[in-house]
Amino acid sequence: MAIEIRLPKLGLTMEEGTVDEWLLEDGAVVTAGMPLLRLATDKIDVDVEAESDGILHRAVGDGATLEPGAILGWLLAEGEATPAGTAPAAPAPAAAQEDVAIITTVRGDDDIEVASADGRVFISPNARRVAADLGVDLSTVRGSGPGGRIISEDVEEAAAAAPQHTGPAKVASPLARRDAREAGIDPSTISTSSGYVSRGDVKAAAAATPRETAAAAVSSTVVVAPGSVKQETASIVPMKGMRGTIAARMQQSLTEMAQLTHGFEVRMDAVVALRAEMKEQYIALGVPVPSLNDFVVRAAALALRQHPILNATIQDKEIHLLSRIHMGLAVAVPGGLMVPVIPDADRLSLPDLAAATRDVAERCRNGSIGLDELEGGTFAVTSLGTYGVDMFTPVINPGNVGILGVGRLRDSGTWEGDDWVRTQVLTLSLTFDHRAVDGAPAAEYLQTIAELLARPLVLVS
Repeated sequence: MAIEIRLPKLGLTMEEGTVDEWLLEDGAVVTAGMPLLRLATDKIDVDVEAESDGILHRAVGDGATLEPGAILGWLLAEGEATPAGTAPAAPAPAAAQEDVAIITTVRGDDDIEVASADGRVFISPNARRVAADLGVDLSTVRGSGPGGRIISEDVEEAAAAAPQHTGPAKVASPLARRDAREAGIDPSTISTSSGYVSRGDVKAAAAATPRETAAAAVSSTVVVAPGSVKQETASIVPMKGMRGTIAARMQQSLTEMAQLTHGFEVRMDAVVALRAEMKEQYIALGVPVPSLNDFVVRAAALALRQHPILNATIQDKEIHLLSRIHMGLAVAVPGGLMVPVIPDADRLSLPDLAAATRDVAERCRNGSIGLDELEGGTFAVTSLGTYGVDMFTPVINPGNVGILGVGRLRDSGTWEGDDWVRTQVLTLSLTFDHRAVDGAPAAEYLQTIAELLARPLVLVS
């Protein structure tokens, strides 16, 4: 019976997804859990895995954008036709598979039967994946498992014994091709010992090569006006996927809201001193030391309790004050920005908040964050302090009425009587929707944050 591969709905607000790249060819033999394709949503990219075994028949190609629930393809039994009546795609020619004919017979613990020069043998699904990663010809591998079964160790030994390849690689995995495309590298120019380009090879090549663009360069010449200097386009970066979503959301935000930004300088001397005292103790306990940004996020969350007008949303020309404080945390990732949400941030102690911010930031950067963790924020904090920025104009996430920007910690000074006292300060940049919040209430919210940072012990518990 044909098993449908449908585009998953990864969150309540997800409206569509794009097949960024199929990771397997038509006719590939699939086992449950194998990644089938890379799906790009408006917030994250995820791998869609097979829910069952079968032969892959793709119904759409790379780049197809569909609604959740749409059919992307099927997993078929041998010789089975698709429900639409089209014949399933034939497996790739034997020559294209290093002279190994996949037969799709499943035995025992899901071993896959293959044909080799010596007759039929069995290979475990994991060994087949290792062989694909290492570019090993399975017909040359002698199995050491029960009944001559090829296991992962057999493949690894064959790869180690293979002649060293010093020229350009002849084949790359789909994921390696995708990584190379994003890094602006031609995979055929990468030299490897095995002749097979892996994701690790691409990463190493990217680290050794200055990255100019993640998109393929498209050269063109545009004449601005008669007699003027010609403008040459070095490259074109398509505004799609995450970049396209950010562009649409930011334009929507600035078009639909009356946004205004306050810059407000706060003293951080007490926070810096307390953090220095906490550092040795926390390190000894193996607990992450809260960053300066964690103190600010904690203060911003607590201050929202006193200024609920900034923890709100506008619906149908009404201001809805929200009962819970879910803090969004802007995280820079390759190619864009993610805003994971810390639920009930005002109820977390400073150590718990620090652990939560590190966890979601790390999972955003390694691609393991869930789409549901990027939804439901009621307010957001974004920081450019580590980039040396003092003040900037954050753009409000649609659905919120405020966002707080955090600048760099810097030396300053103030007069205390007749004495000039050195201080450490940073600038907070509060952007607010003037439809819901006036300038004075916004300033009062910043004053409350400053008061909390001046008494940082109240932020710890």
